[in-house]
Amino acid sequence: MRVQRLHIVLYLLLAAVCISAQDLKELQAQQKKYAEELENTGKMISQTKQNEKATENKLNLIGQDIRTRKKLINSINQELVALDKEQNRLQNEQSRLEAELDSLKRDYANLVQLTHYADMQQSPLLFLLSAKDFNQLFRRIRYMREFAAYRQEQVERIENIKADIQIQSNLIQDNRKEKDNALKTQQRERDQLARNERKQKAMLQDLKKKEKELTAKQKQQQKKIDELNKQIEKAIAKQVDRKQQLTKEQELIAGGFAANKGRLPWPVEKGFISGHYGKHQHPVYENVTINNKGVYIQTTAGSNARVVYEGEVTTCMVMGSTYAIIVQHGNYRTVYTGIQTPAVKPGDKVKAKQNIGKIASNPDDDNKTELQFQVWEDRTLLNPELWLAQ
Repeated sequence: MRVQRLHIVLYLLLAAVCISAQDLKELQAQQKKYAEELENTGKMISQTKQNEKATENKLNLIGQDIRTRKKLINSINQELVALDKEQNRLQNEQSRLEAELDSLKRDYANLVQLTHYADMQQSPLLFLLSAKDFNQLFRRIRYMREFAAYRQEQVERIENIKADIQIQSNLIQDNRKEKDNALKTQQRERDQLARNERKQKAMLQDLKKKEKELTAKQKQQQKKIDELNKQIEKAIAKQVDRKQQLTKEQELIAGGFAANKGRLPWPVEKGFISGHYGKHQHPVYENVTINNKGVYIQTTAGSNARVVYEGEVTTCMVMGSTYAIIVQHGNYRTVYTGIQTPAVKPGDKVKAKQNIGKIASNPDDDNKTELQFQVWEDRTLLNPELWLAQ
């Protein structure tokens, strides 16, 4: 019964270690993801025009860096809390093992003293020969074997607990090293965050000085975007109005597309949302409202757009100096605008994550490389952010 209880206790301790280790592993994986995002944003910043001139693009990139860095610092804070809890648990477990070891040593010392006293009274051979009959002799032989086995078991338990204490001691040392590394990373990220926030504030002040000029420019850009979006809307309406019966294959594709809402891959390999769907006040200019018909995703120069789900390319049309590509997924359609060089043509069947064209970099907008992504169900425009994996 005692052995069974010991097994239960060991199982619970192992389970606690696994749970804590899993939490730390998830936090560290999260931090790795944020570090990769910061590296990608850093590449975008390096691809802007290398001068001290404040631009909306630079401001947007620094803002993204700040948001991601805050997430990273928050994750490190959570890791530090988890490491503190783990340190306390490890130290408590070491204290428990040391107390158990002391108890076993005392029991074993008493056992040795008792057997030594018995050995002095009579030898094991005399103990056996003094048996009254064969049954008593058999019982004495069995008793001596069990007693010797119990004594050996106590020795093994003491050695095992000593080994467990050493393991706990090593884990505590590893935990301290992890915590020291996390604290150093936390301080480094806080310092960088403070520098970026100062830079962001200075850029914002510079842009505010040119508010009238830049507001007019922003309104002109919004007008061009609205015209381009009208062309997309007309192209989709024309396709839907044909009212062609969906094939069984298209129905299956539409069903799969709908079932993957919130899990679709991003239309770029790496990037961040630089413009959210819907109406928003401009982040710099109070009198400017942005109305995004899709989601804008900024990425590094030279990146490709990729289709988010299998389907068929229905449209590849010129829009200003770039292209817009429309892909049909049954009664759903996805739109990719800002393509410099298309890699597909109308009628092509495409698979999820397939490259459909290189995204253009705008030299007139600080070399910004940005893709607009839209999702439509028949003639209804949907919020793309609800469809992409988070």
